[in-house]
Amino acid sequence: MTEKRPSASPWWTPSVHADRRPFLIGRNAIQAAFRGFFAAQDFMEVDTATLQISPGNEAHLHGFGTEAIGHDGRAQPLYLHTSPEFACKKLLAAGEKRIACFAHVYRNRERGPLHHPEFTMLEWYRVGETYEQLMEDSAALMRLAAETAGTKAFHFRGGACDPFAEPERLSVAEAFRRHAGIDLLATISIGGETDREALAAQLRANGLRVAEDDSWADLFSRVIVEKVEPHLGFGRPTILDEYPVAEAALARPSPRDPRVAERFELYACGVELANAFGELTDAGEQRRRFEAEMAEKARIYGERYPLDEDFLAALAIMPEASGIALGFDRLVMLATGAPRIEHVLWAPVAEPDA
Repeated sequence: MTEKRPSASPWWTPSVHADRRPFLIGRNAIQAAFRGFFAAQDFMEVDTATLQISPGNEAHLHGFGTEAIGHDGRAQPLYLHTSPEFACKKLLAAGEKRIACFAHVYRNRERGPLHHPEFTMLEWYRVGETYEQLMEDSAALMRLAAETAGTKAFHFRGGACDPFAEPERLSVAEAFRRHAGIDLLATISIGGETDREALAAQLRANGLRVAEDDSWADLFSRVIVEKVEPHLGFGRPTILDEYPVAEAALARPSPRDPRVAERFELYACGVELANAFGELTDAGEQRRRFEAEMAEKARIYGERYPLDEDFLAALAIMPEASGIALGFDRLVMLATGAPRIEHVLWAPVAEPDA
């Protein structure tokens, strides 16, 4: 996503920095408070390498590529990670039980009020604990961010959210029914296979655009973006839960319904803040999903990323766990009232010329 801003003075201009500085001071205070939150629960803060064999294997995530030159002059392709997830899960396989990580991560093709090519991801993992515990963590961290920033409400683009209110827990299927009049589960088999024509027919019946080359995933995303997300996290936070298995590449299926997975996303003021999983630990199934994601990436974008075989080997011995990735900068934006993500980044990446 890209959105070019009107010409403005560089961030390092003293007057611009003076305007941004209160948001940056708020960022530091919130980060310190969060570190205290995790330390009080015996989490180990870890620091993962940015350079990885694979930046991630989800179809619509775009990495930055580079290469390492060996002593023999040979080049090895490497990528800046889009998440510290692979490295964190290797640490769980190694024996860590509770870990937290503030990581700079990198995503290409993303720039706008809520997007930046380099940003901070806060990830934490709990071995042997359910992903419902991560829902409690998320609610606690929203309250802590608000308390630290001295605000009683989050505001963004005219919307408001009470971070102290109990979050609404809403399944994706219910959200589709409520906001789009679509029976999503009727388009998914018990085995998790999706029916593109069944979903397309429902979109057309509800006045939504359907292109000939749209896949089931394309149609699913259109409903989420156009009909569901605009209603999430207003008044109180929303936990959007139980994503279809096809839309949860790293999550395990729900024991309640195999058509959906233990995945939730957290929203406030229509802004996606976090993405959580009951972690998939079946290495064979994970490989199958990654290969399907890369096939979709090749279909749409004409490229694919390698699989991290080291990660798949570690996954085979990783214990049952739950994990979550929170866009730290976005939460700081909402807590401090910053209008754009650059306002809470100490040194933003220069924008390319128009």
